[in-house]
Amino acid sequence: MQNTRADVADPILVNDLRRHAVTTETVVRTSVERVLSSGWYVLGAEVEAFEQEFAEYCGVGHCVGVANGTEAIELGLRALGVGRGSRVATVANAGFYTTTALMALGAEPVFVDVDRDTKLMNLAHLKQILAESTLDAVVVTHLFGLLHDMEGVLDLTAPAGVPVFEDCAQAHGARRGGRRAGSFGAAASFSFYPTKNLGALGDGGAVVTGSADVAQQVRRLRQYGWESRYHAGVRGGRNSRLDEMQAAVLRAKLPFLDAWNRRRRDIATRYSQEIRNPRVECPPVHEEEYVAHLYVVVSAEREALRAHLTEAAIQTDVHYPVPDHRQPALTDPSGPAAALPVTDDLSVSIVTLPCHSELSDEEVTRVISRVNTW
Repeated sequence: MQNTRADVADPILVNDLRRHAVTTETVVRTSVERVLSSGWYVLGAEVEAFEQEFAEYCGVGHCVGVANGTEAIELGLRALGVGRGSRVATVANAGFYTTTALMALGAEPVFVDVDRDTKLMNLAHLKQILAESTLDAVVVTHLFGLLHDMEGVLDLTAPAGVPVFEDCAQAHGARRGGRRAGSFGAAASFSFYPTKNLGALGDGGAVVTGSADVAQQVRRLRQYGWESRYHAGVRGGRNSRLDEMQAAVLRAKLPFLDAWNRRRRDIATRYSQEIRNPRVECPPVHEEEYVAHLYVVVSAEREALRAHLTEAAIQTDVHYPVPDHRQPALTDPSGPAAALPVTDDLSVSIVTLPCHSELSDEEVTRVISRVNTW
């Protein structure tokens, strides 16, 4: 007999943008209509207002909207003086985005292994690299929404005079010691891709910084390197502008961000406390330093776990299956890849479970129960 709707459990998705759209429909429609009626669609009042509001939210002096998160990394680093031949420390487990920006700059990525528990840059390995070689910058990625120990990072980099750039693409609103992600380094990047904790209706990004000089340089770089209209005085410029529509949508959503983050964190806390399966390693419970952009567990039998969850209409994902130092676009077939044992081990054992602010308590219970019965 054919299954009826009542016989089939609704799928539980890693991200559910349709649900998210329903919860924000009124404020988003109002913001879109405001832009349509203005007749101004690029670098106008909405972008200026969002830049001010988001800078205040992050606790920094300046925000510059750009076209996407990857270009925010590239332009932000370029504004800090990173260019061809620069050596920049970064991790290899964060989806190739920073490495893409470094390749565009002509810079050399210097890969640092990660800590198994936090999945973030291993500071002991960074300390070793700083002692053995010269770096021009360090990119710290707050992966999966967990804000790194930035005091620890800066304690290592400041004596060497190495600027720190924060990749906050997954950490909107994460806070430690009263300071938010993006307020610790010389500059920081954000992505507003639709699945982010603060997402637009398409691509979008921003660079935030406490430096007026860095902000001004990014403003020039995002628009052809113009120092004034049609006068390009800065090398490395491009067309990388956050448009008015996306800025208006982000302004509409920003007041809800902290509540969404709390809901994500509550879900993550339930997972960490209630999943009890010896074959599944969960992250610890975190406070405001974690905004649960992704909830990632570790299992040596990843594919079997994923298959078990798929049978129950529970979607999973892998963030990320191929570390940067093993990507074909980067690797040199004639030479060895960087020695990153923890990064390599995690790449074959991590699994992302559904975790977004629209999940119901019942759906969270379903995920927990299914994992525990595996």
